[in-house]
Amino acid sequence: MAKHHVTTTINGNAVEFLCETQQTLLDVLRDELQLTGTKEGCGTGDCGACSVTLDGRLVCACLVLGVEAQGKAIATIEGMAEGERLHPLQRKFLEHAALQCGICTPGVLVAARALLERNPDPSEEEVRYWLAGNLCRCTGYNKIIDAVLDAAREMRGN
Repeated sequence: MAKHHVTTTINGNAVEFLCETQQTLLDVLRDELQLTGTKEGCGTGDCGACSVTLDGRLVCACLVLGVEAQGKAIATIEGMAEGERLHPLQRKFLEHAALQCGICTPGVLVAARALLERNPDPSEEEVRYWLAGNLCRCTGYNKIIDAVLDAAREMRGN
């Protein structure tokens, strides 16, 4: 089967890869590029574990084909911290114990970052609505919501 040459930007870095027509962006990230922070939970776009942003739009990487990344900017969990310095959301997730098994955490963090980039002062209801596509079987969500709201306050300088 012929492979397609794709040129894209991932976490601010120019990247080129080869992929088959039917390969998902999730498979390309994990298998071809060894960016394994993005997790596969369901493979059907129902759980949000594979959330990334594609040209600033939150998407499930299991529902996007790798060839669709051509010329686009992708942001994954690997691009969230700056070297050893954690993003405020990552720090707040640790402080609030908003993670347990870790399968959903990368997708929730990417989704929360996308929310705070659009709305730096969300209400609790807005956070719950925005993260509704990210399923967690371990935490019960309250700690996640608290961490996102606390990070938002810190990022606004409050």
